[in-house]
Amino acid sequence: MSSRVVLLGPPGAGKGTQASLIAEGGAGAHIASGDLFRKHLGEGTELGALAKTYMDKGELVPDDVTIRMVLERMEEPDARDGYVLDGFPRTLEQAKALDAALEDQGRGIDAALLIEVESEELVRRLAGRWICRRCQAPYHEAFSPPRTTGCCDSCGGELYQRDDDKPDVVRARLETYERQTAPLVGYYESQGKLARVNGQQSVERVTEDLEAAFGA
Repeated sequence: MSSRVVLLGPPGAGKGTQASLIAEGGAGAHIASGDLFRKHLGEGTELGALAKTYMDKGELVPDDVTIRMVLERMEEPDARDGYVLDGFPRTLEQAKALDAALEDQGRGIDAALLIEVESEELVRRLAGRWICRRCQAPYHEAFSPPRTTGCCDSCGGELYQRDDDKPDVVRARLETYERQTAPLVGYYESQGKLARVNGQQSVERVTEDLEAAFGA
């Protein structure tokens, strides 16, 4: 059953994976804000050029530009009957602006699904990532460690950890997420559209619970 779904959750909760899976399961198109930015920037569209003017100055792209990208994507044939929004909205202001834009079209969000994962588990997932300096092959201390510590299985290159993946930086990212997203969770909860799902289960079980939450 196609639905209009917003997928919420902290970094490391598995939103991208789950959005793809429930979209493939019949929820509709997977619309990821990050993919839209890359597409518009890569193709040099009007919206991409507009977004670039802000990004080049180190400024956040205004909500109205992002919403125009999202609304335009929603008009494509695969999204007209349903979609899963991944990475947008991120703030209360964005959620309100999205609702207003959809209301003008006689539409609305059917459900907001929150994948919940404890902070220390998120740190374990995110801070365990390492990259090969030579070939960029990814590894993870817990889930896919190299055969030899600090050494790439494929090319023998040195493994390093990006600054964004270091534990103290990960915790700061999670704090930012909590500040931005707590009001957003309350917003959808007040509308009776929020469903919470335990993200510390198997990937398959999380998918099942998400689909059950919006009646797929």
